[in-house]
Amino acid sequence: MVTKNYYSLSEAADILGKSTETLRRWDRDGKFEAVREPISNYRIYPKEQINNLLEFTNEKIEDNVNNYVAPENEYKVLELFAGAGGLALGLEKAGLKCEALNEIDKWACQTLRENRPHWNVLEGDIKSYSFKEYENKVDVVTGGFPCQAFSYAGKKLGLEDARGTLFYEFARVVKEVKPVLCIGENVRGLLSHDKGNTLKGMISILDEIGYKVVPVQVLKAINYRVPQKRERLILVGVRKDVDLTYHYPKPHNKIFNLEDALKKGELYSCDVPKSGGSKYPDHKRKVLELVPPKGYWRNLPVDIQKDYMGKSFYLGGGKTGMARRIGWDEPSLTLTCSPAQKQTERCHPDETRPFTVREYARIQTFPDSWKFTGSISQQYKQIGNAVPCNLGQEIGYSIVNFLNEYYSLKSNKSEVSTSLANSL
Repeated sequence: MVTKNYYSLSEAADILGKSTETLRRWDRDGKFEAVREPISNYRIYPKEQINNLLEFTNEKIEDNVNNYVAPENEYKVLELFAGAGGLALGLEKAGLKCEALNEIDKWACQTLRENRPHWNVLEGDIKSYSFKEYENKVDVVTGGFPCQAFSYAGKKLGLEDARGTLFYEFARVVKEVKPVLCIGENVRGLLSHDKGNTLKGMISILDEIGYKVVPVQVLKAINYRVPQKRERLILVGVRKDVDLTYHYPKPHNKIFNLEDALKKGELYSCDVPKSGGSKYPDHKRKVLELVPPKGYWRNLPVDIQKDYMGKSFYLGGGKTGMARRIGWDEPSLTLTCSPAQKQTERCHPDETRPFTVREYARIQTFPDSWKFTGSISQQYKQIGNAVPCNLGQEIGYSIVNFLNEYYSLKSNKSEVSTSLANSL
């Protein structure tokens, strides 16, 4: 657990986005030296030392961070590619009103309707919908559009050049609706996708349709009350007639671990409810029974490593997600759409099995009351694809803060104009 002044090796690695082995090497080389805990002799890192390194990435850790701000008006959101509602629920918890949601997956749509019957769920392909009825009627358009390549060719990319991609549809809707803010979210890999040209093209398109893009950031979920090492790239566009600066939510200083997700504590008022889940086939279960908490395939006997890994044993890279058992005192690795795939195994700390559906949902900070529809595999898919609710809530606070300031300035300008008119 995080203390007031010191971080453990694994916590420091999570915050800095490095592996524990990298930090050990830096310590040995004198590049980023740890201090030793007097009794256990474990490496620990003073908070100030980590802050000094984070200065370069604008991710300084602050004590007692609270991003909460109450909305001063009713702010409306149109969400695209809504999935099972992780982002929408987070924004709702921040005080924003979900005006409508579009999603193509029928099971995700059923999940949305099951939990929020009053939400306007527009089921089907986004390409078949016009959103002009929402023009100037919603404040924010959000969407976790899939990352698809299109030819940038070293020149300014226009909206028409992106036709056939789902980012084109996202931009089309923004152009139709004209919200104050548009917010896209994606995987960190978008930064380097097609050598960065895909992201450049997206920024160019948003510029063409009248939106200035805020410097892109990758938010680490562990810094926003989420017990999971998940990262999301956030792309924020501010309408060009709005002369205000958007500020990302401040990262929290406390990191929650798997124990916080699955047991009664600060995040949840009770232990995780029982639910269904996948099972490992016998040959995999026998292998994973040999892996300790926080261990992975390299903790196995060498002969079993070779048999289990096959040709991958001789290839480079750590492949740390394979035969991986999560520990109680660490955040979970990023959840995927299937908890038992060989490349991305996420084994329970005490029992040799994948996380159940409700455990998956807890790690994504869904409330226990949020029900998922469809088969077990469909439920895993919906949860694995979601934006963690708590991360969505923190982003929601940043949106509310921006819109409060926007409407306050707009109101003041209106009052001044009225006063001037009356004086003439």
